[in-house]
Amino acid sequence: MSDETLKPESNQMRWYVVHTYSGYENKVKANIEKIIENRGMQDQILEVSVPLQEVTEVKNGQKKTVQRKVFPGYVLLKMIMNDDTWYVVRNTRGVTSFVGPGSKPVPLTDEEVFAMGIGSTQTLDMELGDNVKVIAGPFANSIGIIKEINTNKKTLVVKLSIFGRETPVELDFGQIEKI
Repeated sequence: MSDETLKPESNQMRWYVVHTYSGYENKVKANIEKIIENRGMQDQILEVSVPLQEVTEVKNGQKKTVQRKVFPGYVLLKMIMNDDTWYVVRNTRGVTSFVGPGSKPVPLTDEEVFAMGIGSTQTLDMELGDNVKVIAGPFANSIGIIKEINTNKKTLVVKLSIFGRETPVELDFGQIEKI
């Protein structure tokens, strides 16, 4: 087996995940962005992301909305995987490894990217009342009707027939397709 068979398709922009030291996610993001700028790699590493979510905390009886990392210890990169980009990212201070078996980075699938809500063109081409098929998760291959859509959470409520009863089920956008 040659080394060529281990390389993913070159020149294809995909999302990859790197593991970082805990608490270093934003520092790693800043370091990679600085390297991209200094080396003129904007066409090879398109986006560096530390996904955040708003969480309401109660401290001393006061409600407070704070930003929390969705994936602590990880940074997401939209990039073309080649020897140069691998080397630059892998040798950035704070990066421990790419996610994947051994030293081979594995790109996220389109479904994973969509379900995470990352990427700039995330929209749902469906509306209330549309018939949909569940394509992932425990209800895969079930058919239902969209009853609610939550674009902020990238979820929707689909009414499925489970054991002969109409049951509302909350699903991620990436778990369904229009039929």
